Amino acid sequence: MATESDDSGIRQERLNANLARMEELSKRLASALGQRRLHDAALNGPSTDVYMKAAAAYFAEMMQNPARVLEHQISYWGKTLKHYVEAQQVLAKGEFRAPEDPGPKDRRFSNPLWDSHPYFNFLKQQYLLNAEAVSTAVGDMESLPPEDKRRVEYFTRQIVDMFSPTNFLGTNPDALERAVATDGESLVQGLENLVRDIEANNGEVVVTLADREAFRVGANLATTPGAVVYRNRMFELIQYTPTTEKVHKTPLLIFPPWINKFYIMDLKPANSLIKWIVDQGFTLFVVSWVNPDSSYADVGLDDYIRDGYLRAMAEVRRITGEEQVNAVGYCIAGTTLGLTLAHLHKAGDKTVKTATFFTTMTDFSEPGEVGVFLTDDFVDGIERQTAQDGILSRLYMARTFSFLRSNDLIYSPAIKSYMLGEAPPAFDLLYWNGDGTNLPAKMAVEYLRGLCQRDGFAKGEFQVFGKPVSLKDVTVPLCAVACETDHIAQWRGSFNGVKQMGSKSKTFILSESGHIAGIINPPGRDKYGHYVSSAPVTGTPEDWKAGAEFHKGSWWPRWGAWLAKASGPMVAARIPGDSVHPVLAPAPGVYVTAVPALTAP
Repeated sequence: MATESDDSGIRQERLNANLARMEELSKRLASALGQRRLHDAALNGPSTDVYMKAAAAYFAEMMQNPARVLEHQISYWGKTLKHYVEAQQVLAKGEFRAPEDPGPKDRRFSNPLWDSHPYFNFLKQQYLLNAEAVSTAVGDMESLPPEDKRRVEYFTRQIVDMFSPTNFLGTNPDALERAVATDGESLVQGLENLVRDIEANNGEVVVTLADREAFRVGANLATTPGAVVYRNRMFELIQYTPTTEKVHKTPLLIFPPWINKFYIMDLKPANSLIKWIVDQGFTLFVVSWVNPDSSYADVGLDDYIRDGYLRAMAEVRRITGEEQVNAVGYCIAGTTLGLTLAHLHKAGDKTVKTATFFTTMTDFSEPGEVGVFLTDDFVDGIERQTAQDGILSRLYMARTFSFLRSNDLIYSPAIKSYMLGEAPPAFDLLYWNGDGTNLPAKMAVEYLRGLCQRDGFAKGEFQVFGKPVSLKDVTVPLCAVACETDHIAQWRGSFNGVKQMGSKSKTFILSESGHIAGIINPPGRDKYGHYVSSAPVTGTPEDWKAGAEFHKGSWWPRWGAWLAKASGPMVAARIPGDSVHPVLAPAPGVYVTAVPALTAP
């Protein structure tokens, strides 16, 4: 029978073995970090101007309104002292408990010890007091211009979030409990996860969000039946197999964003927008963009329009025998669809019958949260780096978008993986999120400079094939779907762009939730609702929403009915592939999985 002494000895042996493993892993870690490639320093964070402006504004506030600054300080001191005294009073009574915690609940502090243990509760409450004081001080700066204030507030929030006690081993009760319970095994596994991630990303720390072995595109993701019916250097064209005997006469062509991959619309049958569209009786074509390497350095937006949009439209017309198509553009692909439509209008070309825009920005005068990364300090660095690499690497884009939701996409996954030693979850959406793509150097700079910074489309200055186009040149009937909490393409900017378009028939739908969940929102779940209005798309976004009617559930059926009216009578279903347009590969094709990017023969 084992004694308590025997058990203690076994645990000590395991702990020593784990410490030895950690020493080995530390050597691997140093080697992995040594593989990190130098890149432009401007990509690491904002220029020092941001902090200098913040400091200058704070000192100006002290000089101009010392009473308010002192009021903030005294309030902070008072709350901090009260917090300290309450903690001391409880301990003085000989009770090992925390004082009453009146603060709002924060999901970062879900472990019961944050509320019950005096040490952890003191850390949590003081951190929240500090965060409130810093945020209030920044929020009350009146001398900063609006754009500078947004940036200061954003990067201040990033710093405050980074210093949360949950992000450090010594002040995270979940991590400490797990380490004790596993005799250090969780810390070893966490270090193993960290080393693996750094090795997989050439020296960069990128948290793996999902189990990479749990999914395979074409096997358990992107499984809706179809075929690649055309391929060129820029894209593969997928035609999906019909599931109805009859289909609407006018085909539908979807242009997904090339910042990431099209199968976000086809993760699994239950939430597949692609499958749902096919099941509604539409002949559906989807573009799968190539994942570019440095050989695409000189590819610009004109190339995407000519060899992507116009070529795909021509092939769909040729395959179906129809004169017109209905087109959809998602995110950056919606912006470029707008440019294409403006060009076609000026050319007198009526190829596109209707257009649908998913989470699309065409007026960048109010870019929202992502605007903090659209200033010269970042864009200058991107321009220098892309000139060197020939591409804007997916790494930099993924990191930027992750920091827009840092607690959800950086700190929380890092804690679970590196401190708790947990394996990444088998989550299809997070798998897709980590399956990013590159952007060609020329296209990336054209988009950032000409559209985002200079707002060239809304101002009528951006050129397509050497001629300026404007929003008023978008004249086809259109439907735009924006998402209420979208942090990439904020809905007010989307509304303002649609408002300026020249179309006489505009439908605007505002979905609840964000950039992905608001779009991939199938009927039946009633998880997110949507707003619609019969009023014209005019005035301010706020006024439109105030007058809009809220409907529970998905917007898909509403859009489907709108699209059906514009898609003509029913005809015999079209099967992909014939003697003129043979099947090149089964869906989802080869471009979606190619690393590095394939090029057409």
